[in-house]
Amino acid sequence: MAYGERARSLLFVPGDRPERFAKAVATGADAVIIDLEDAVAPDAKPAALEHTLRWIGQGRDAVVRVNAAGTPWHADEIAALAGTGSLIMVPKAHAVDDLVAIRGVVGDRLIALIETAGGVRDADEVCAALGVVRVALGNVDLARELGVDPGSHAALAYARGRIIVASAAAGIAPPVDGVTTALDSPEMLVDDLAVTRALEFGGKLCIHPRQVAAVNDALRPSAAELAWAKRILRHSDTDGVSVVDGVMVDAPVLARAAALLRRDLRSGDPPTGVP
Repeated sequence: MAYGERARSLLFVPGDRPERFAKAVATGADAVIIDLEDAVAPDAKPAALEHTLRWIGQGRDAVVRVNAAGTPWHADEIAALAGTGSLIMVPKAHAVDDLVAIRGVVGDRLIALIETAGGVRDADEVCAALGVVRVALGNVDLARELGVDPGSHAALAYARGRIIVASAAAGIAPPVDGVTTALDSPEMLVDDLAVTRALEFGGKLCIHPRQVAAVNDALRPSAAELAWAKRILRHSDTDGVSVVDGVMVDAPVLARAAALLRRDLRSGDPPTGVP
C-alpha cells in the first residue's frame, strides 16, 4: 500500500519551503502533501519541484499535489515524478481522459481532488478511473464555484455523499474530507470532524500542524468500538448468521467490525476470511 493511501491526517506543506518538510513530518501526520499548486507562486514552481524531488530522492515519503492539467507546469511535474513512487494528488479532477493520461506516466497512484461542480457530477467516473486509488474533497474551491460557505455542512452535504458512495462503489480507499479553514476555532474543527466521522471519510486534509492530532484522534476508532469489533469477529460465525451479545450478526455487521479494525493503524489486518 502506497504512503498516504489510507492516511487519516494529510498535512499540506508548500513545495517552495523545504525547511518545513521535516517539521511537517514531525507533527505526526499520517501523510505529508508537498504542494506545488495553490501554495506556490508561479515564479517559484520550478524551484518547488526541485525541492520536492530532492526530498523524495533522499528516501523520504510524500504525497505530491501537482498543478492541474492544462497549466504550464503540469507536464514537467508529471514527467519528473514518474519514477518516484509517490502518490500524486491531481487537482480539479473531473476529466477522466486527463487522469488516464497521468496514469500512463506515473502508474496506479493517483489521488483525485474533486473540487469542481463537474467533478462532483462525474464522481462515479473519477473514482472508477484507472490509476485512481483514492479521492479527496476540495471544499474551498468547490464552495467558491457554487457560491456557498466552504464550512457549511448543509451546502456541501450532496458533494460529500456523492464522493462517499462513488468511492465505495469503485472499491477504492475511503475518501479524504476537505479542510477546516478556521485555524483559531477548535470548536469548528471538532464540528467538522463529527461530519467526517459520521460519513465514514477515511481521512481529512489539514492546513496547519495544530489540526493533525485532533484529526488523528477523531478518525481512530474508540477503545469501545475496537473491543466490540474484536468480540464480533472472535465469536461470530463467518459462514452464516450468529448472535453475539444478544444481537444478530450477519455479513454487514461483520464487514463493519472488520472495517473498524482496518481503520485502526495499531490493530493490523483483520482475521483471514473476514469480509
